[in-house]
Amino acid sequence: MRQSVIDVPLSVLDLAPVAAESTAGDALRHTTELARRTEELGYHRFWVAEHHNMPAIASSAPAVLLAHIAAATSTIRVGSGGVMLPNHAPLVVAEQFGTLEALHPGRVDLGIGRAPGTDQATALALRRTVEGLSAENFPQELADLINYFTGARPGPITATPGRGQLPAVWLLGSSGFSARLAGLLGLPFSFAHHFSATNTLPALQLYRDNFRPSEWLTEPYAMVAVNAVCAETDERAQWLAGPAELSFLRLRTGRPAPLASPEEAAAYPYTEVERQFVTERREGQALGSPETVARQLGNLLARTGADELMLTTLVYDVNDRIRSYELIAEKVAGGLRR
Repeated sequence: MRQSVIDVPLSVLDLAPVAAESTAGDALRHTTELARRTEELGYHRFWVAEHHNMPAIASSAPAVLLAHIAAATSTIRVGSGGVMLPNHAPLVVAEQFGTLEALHPGRVDLGIGRAPGTDQATALALRRTVEGLSAENFPQELADLINYFTGARPGPITATPGRGQLPAVWLLGSSGFSARLAGLLGLPFSFAHHFSATNTLPALQLYRDNFRPSEWLTEPYAMVAVNAVCAETDERAQWLAGPAELSFLRLRTGRPAPLASPEEAAAYPYTEVERQFVTERREGQALGSPETVARQLGNLLARTGADELMLTTLVYDVNDRIRSYELIAEKVAGGLRR
């Protein structure tokens, strides 16, 4: 049964993690299972990311995956966190998300980012030209995308589906560029605190300082995405978080691999420099027992003034992933206040 609405909306960002000894198909089925359960628990929205050439992540085609998730659920909002717009022609994105909105009206979020979501070689394979690697044209591409939905500037091309099927458009970012642009356009903004915690407060301030009321929003609306692993004890949560920390280290050092087991992560021979990297990576996360996670999320809300929190939980076993969201919904959410 869907739980009652809480004071601070909580949402989910899932990467469809591919665990060692499993397949991408397993990962996608687990993501669908998680979407169903988080809907039952009363989470507000369920987003999937766009990443490429990463053995630990099966979320590479957000529109395709979202069509499946939306059909497997009935009330939770579904969306992209996000579509990396420079990887795609705006018309294609408009048609894809126009299709989703036509099939599931009022439930679709189109979160847009300007980073490649991958390395430069893979970005070149996606974009096909060296000139296309630049994000300089992002504001114009975003304007073109929105126009395909609204038809505000009539032209020779009509997106079908697309025109008249405008999903809720969000800008995503981990720096000041998208924060300022979201403010100027009067769009909701989601900040990637889960991998750029040091930039969170400056970016949110830029967003609010530059905000202009629009047809979409009269006041700024900011969501903060945060890593969250909740378990019965602090020690177990830290143990469950080990695979994600090792995966991020391997990615940063050019050795991407499927998500390791907690046992493998615990046995990994970290150097002193690598251990320091992992320690710094934990800063700003919500990691621990329900009491610890409640305190950490409460502190994050107090510091950021976020209107909504989006939780992302990267652990090895889907049952532990689901249990983390259950504990937060049952023992943490009710005590969170703006």
